[in-house]
Amino acid sequence: MKDLHDLFRQSLAGLRVLVVATLLLGLAYPLAVTGFAAVAAPWRSEGSLVTADGSRTTDPDQAVGSELLGQSVTDETLFQPRPSAAGDGYDPLSSYGSNLGPESPELLAAITERQAVVAEREGVEVADVPPDAVTASGSGLDPDISVAYAELQAPRVAAANDLPEDEVDALVVAHTEGRTLGVLGEPRVNVLLLNVAVREAAGRG
Repeated sequence: MKDLHDLFRQSLAGLRVLVVATLLLGLAYPLAVTGFAAVAAPWRSEGSLVTADGSRTTDPDQAVGSELLGQSVTDETLFQPRPSAAGDGYDPLSSYGSNLGPESPELLAAITERQAVVAEREGVEVADVPPDAVTASGSGLDPDISVAYAELQAPRVAAANDLPEDEVDALVVAHTEGRTLGVLGEPRVNVLLLNVAVREAAGRG
């Protein structure tokens, strides 16, 4: 009988800990963090949404995209993102990368095909196509491309939008972000923000 009583007391104590931990870590902490973010950085906390003229908004109805999420670009007069393995491409509900290994025949065939497509579109040799132009990111939602890939596309974008090439080159430079904290990663270019700038420069905003 004593053992049963001890077991009941221990179970009750465990249940209390579970309830308290759930309330603190599952409810109070997320609400506190969300509230702090909404006050300290409302634009970031609402998804880093961007309008057609490049300004920030917290209204999804005014947004053309998020600075943090890549998206498919069907307009070939604009800069193209890297490939995406998320769903049918840049699906935020299916975020993942390809699980194909570096020696996978399927992956190698896909890369070869993408190299040919990019080389033809940009009017360059296959050897000049940068790696991120033919490989997907781990999340499939990377909003950035390498500086090399942006520079490769600049002549086509300039010609397609009747803009001087040096003006488009300047837009690439203006939208190039350095390494995170000065040491992490590589310089990169946000495709959405760059395309917004191109459309504005071409009077298409």
